[in-house]
Amino acid sequence: MRAEYRTWLEDQKYESGTITAQLHRAGRVEDCYGNLDDHFASGTLQGVIDELTYSAEDERVGKPNPSKIPFNGNTRNNLASYKNAVVRYRKFLTGWERSDADVPLESENTTISLGVPHEDYAEIPAQKLSLERDMQAALRREIRQLSASLIIIDDGAERSVASGFIDITCCDQTDNSMVVVELKAGRADSRAIAQILGYMGDIAEEEPNRKIRGLLVAHEFDRRTKSAARVVPTLGLIRYSVKFHFEADRS
Repeated sequence: MRAEYRTWLEDQKYESGTITAQLHRAGRVEDCYGNLDDHFASGTLQGVIDELTYSAEDERVGKPNPSKIPFNGNTRNNLASYKNAVVRYRKFLTGWERSDADVPLESENTTISLGVPHEDYAEIPAQKLSLERDMQAALRREIRQLSASLIIIDDGAERSVASGFIDITCCDQTDNSMVVVELKAGRADSRAIAQILGYMGDIAEEEPNRKIRGLLVAHEFDRRTKSAARVVPTLGLIRYSVKFHFEADRS
């Protein structure tokens, strides 16, 4: 594992505890499977990822741990954490950056305020990736602005699913439903709707017995996005605003 991976995780604005966990999990995989860089170079990294895959059906039938990694506790949860760590390390190697009760949430009038740097917000086209990283870090600290019953269940890092990475994965404590949260720095269009519905579909396949909801958070939404959300009762649109802080320079 490359030494600069820690710096990359820091640049993606992961919390220190999350960074430690990601390094530890990737290291455990290397202990059992060998150097991840060598697997990446030889084209065998996907095979490692496949061995760390454990489905809801595998859990239902009591399939034993298919990996080389020994651990105690729930097989599915443990393997998911190791798999996510390896998939995230592969993203680092390929140059990826972080972007990229039953009542439905109302979309048009819901706004949250995130304390993200205003200099980034002023230049969204040039600073979009940076702003989205700041948005995610801010929302992880203030997730209850979306709903008082939400808790984050992804260990501080994007959850890997078949169609990509979910920005934030939550559980709603009122009904144990899973909530997929996707963030967009500027205007969300129909592509964002397709993206979050894809993530929701992936989670529904992985968690067939749980209710799935989605929250798309953006600065604004185009007309087609608003229209689409009206007929998807499990999807809510949330507008964010930027909160400025001013203080005298006493240096």
